[in-house]
Amino acid sequence: MYWLELIILTLYTGALSFIFVYSISQLNLVYKYRKAKRKNLLPQIPEIPADYEHPIVTIQLPVYNELYVVERLIDAVASIDWPKDKLEIQVLDDSNDETVDLIAAKVAEWQAKGIDITQVRRPERKGFKAGALQYGMKIAKGEFIAIFDADFVPEEDFLKNTVPHFAHDEKIGVVQSRWGHINENYSMLTKLQAFGLNTHFFVEQNGRSSGGHFLNFNGTAGVWRKSCINDAGGWKADTLTEDLDLSYRAQLKGWQIFYVSNTVAPAELPAAMGAIKSQQYRWTKGAAETSKKLLPQVLRSNLSFGTKFHAAFHLLNSAIFICIVVTAMLSVPVLFIRNLSTGWHTLLNISSIFLLGYIFLIIFYWNGFKEKREGFWKTLKEFVPQMFMLLSVFLGLSIHNAVAVFEGWIGKKTPFVRTPKFNITSKKEGWKGNKYFVKKINPLTVVEGLLSLYFMAGLGLAFYFQDFALLPFHILLSLGFLLVFYYTVQHTRNA
Repeated sequence: MYWLELIILTLYTGALSFIFVYSISQLNLVYKYRKAKRKNLLPQIPEIPADYEHPIVTIQLPVYNELYVVERLIDAVASIDWPKDKLEIQVLDDSNDETVDLIAAKVAEWQAKGIDITQVRRPERKGFKAGALQYGMKIAKGEFIAIFDADFVPEEDFLKNTVPHFAHDEKIGVVQSRWGHINENYSMLTKLQAFGLNTHFFVEQNGRSSGGHFLNFNGTAGVWRKSCINDAGGWKADTLTEDLDLSYRAQLKGWQIFYVSNTVAPAELPAAMGAIKSQQYRWTKGAAETSKKLLPQVLRSNLSFGTKFHAAFHLLNSAIFICIVVTAMLSVPVLFIRNLSTGWHTLLNISSIFLLGYIFLIIFYWNGFKEKREGFWKTLKEFVPQMFMLLSVFLGLSIHNAVAVFEGWIGKKTPFVRTPKFNITSKKEGWKGNKYFVKKINPLTVVEGLLSLYFMAGLGLAFYFQDFALLPFHILLSLGFLLVFYYTVQHTRNA
């Protein structure tokens, strides 16, 4: 029994320690961001001089079976304000359904208006999105490459607000904008996603940029210097996050990513839990694959300790889900050890200190949340319930994401699973009849439902032992797994 308890407490404390150090890295980004903001050092929209020579820009639209949103995308991109003779649009169409004909008609419509737009069809869909981008780049006319995913609706001034930044420094390889959300208020799930993404773009990206640390191109709504892509080795399909992979390879080569938070590219958030899970799976597994591939290079480089530290935790951020699952699953046995065993008080007290990591993460999210709101008390009133729900759903997705991370680490290859798009902007709209929605319950969903019951048992034990130290954690876990289970089943039934 002694050795079993030792193993449980060691794993529990070790996982909490990782969360704690990770949260410190995020807290440091908060400090760097607030310092830069206070000193007015964050990038501004560039002033374009009268004699500015507009470079040729190629806009790439990687598309695969986007029946519901592709026309909206093409219309928005074709309306971007940039000299017609300096703009090329490539619709990188890998579709195998009616989307092909929709694109052909829309391309012909804009060609008739004098826009240089082509539907690019590969002979073989090899390498998924990375393969499409690399194929298109080989025939691209532009010195700069802008990329938009199918769920984005860029504003007319997007290129004017991004491309001129390249003229300031030849080592700028990427200019990345902030994502906006066209359906943020559709549901609780879209509000929570916007909450999390806003914190990433306001605090994390600005903090990394202000601190001179590595950051990432977010896969879309950004512009690349073509020579940077080539110098870094081009787009690779050996990870599911080709954007993170190329970002780090480019920065290891000495290129810079320039982040502009005051330029916003609106996009549609996934409204259904199945779509959210698809997106989360790709992001977390891809991050794990990229960390396995590039972390050794980062650690061997001549970068400063601070940059290495932040880069390591950036690449390992998906590992947080492994640690959450470990601490969550072991938290119930820990309750028994706390109340039925002796001799572990010191270790348990130390592990309690590491729970501060969750407090640090709340501070991190608070700084992102308040950026879009005014008035402390009003903001706090909105923040508390949304933060509670965000943490719940975040924890509820942990087992799903942990599996993705584990598969990434062991090298299990899976196809690039696209996130279903719905073209949903109002509460009256839904996704019933959407042909891309996977109408099948994954066995892992059953596990999520059972885990909700498991942590409810933890709630019961808290009252049985009169030990409420882990009660908030078990409340969040019980609710989180229940919500993820419920929404997965409900949204699948309504498809």
